[in-house]
Amino acid sequence: MGSATVTDTTVDRAVLFEFLLRMGDSTLVLGHRLSEWCGHAPALEEDIALANTALDFIGQTQLWLSLASEVEGKGRSADDLAYLRDARDFRNLLLTERPNGDFGKTLMRQFLFDAWHHLCLGALLGSSDARVAAIAEKASKEVAYHIERSRDLVVRLGDGTAESHARMQEALDDLWPYTGEMFVNEASDVALVAAGVAPPASLKAEWDALVAETLSEATLKKPAEGHMHKGGKRGIHTEHLGYVLAELQFLQRAYPGAPW
Repeated sequence: MGSATVTDTTVDRAVLFEFLLRMGDSTLVLGHRLSEWCGHAPALEEDIALANTALDFIGQTQLWLSLASEVEGKGRSADDLAYLRDARDFRNLLLTERPNGDFGKTLMRQFLFDAWHHLCLGALLGSSDARVAAIAEKASKEVAYHIERSRDLVVRLGDGTAESHARMQEALDDLWPYTGEMFVNEASDVALVAAGVAPPASLKAEWDALVAETLSEATLKKPAEGHMHKGGKRGIHTEHLGYVLAELQFLQRAYPGAPW
């Protein structure tokens, strides 16, 4: 299949725009969450690593939202999309807006996201939209490191002391109900999957295998399947996103158009 473009009649602009927002908003919100650890991590090495991961995510956000602004074609820039939308207009995964909690919860959230992100970008390398594939190629190099690091730390802490094990299990139990949303295809996704632009929901089997292997090494028990929270992809968020955006968007809202 040839590369899809914004004029390709097989892909609706609005549908592609929504998909690009989901990718960009998820990295933007999680990048901001990780930035909250700057100067507060339990060790200098971890402080630097979390800050670098946050910067990787913000760089990826710039790519996704720049393409989103191009596809939308309404004159809004990537900065406009990041700083001038209200919570109802964001499409990030609910998992990314969960509070940091302790260091163990931050790492568990990171691993669960990284496992999905790594597989998703791997699938997007073959996207029929050359622009999407190009972003995936650039981002996947960074995310390969992210998943290696977060997986290693989950194993080390899960199979560590009694306290670190207990905290990691508690974090896993708390965050697990937010993982199902990653594999829920909204009605609009069907056309993108059919056109070869977006990855199919079948990534879940690979994600399950990767997570199961990691949890086994970490001596952690996978939570029982049950209710999964969803809605972030449609703009229905928890109260936590409002607090994130209040801080993230403050400068631009207080001083519209202020340059650096």
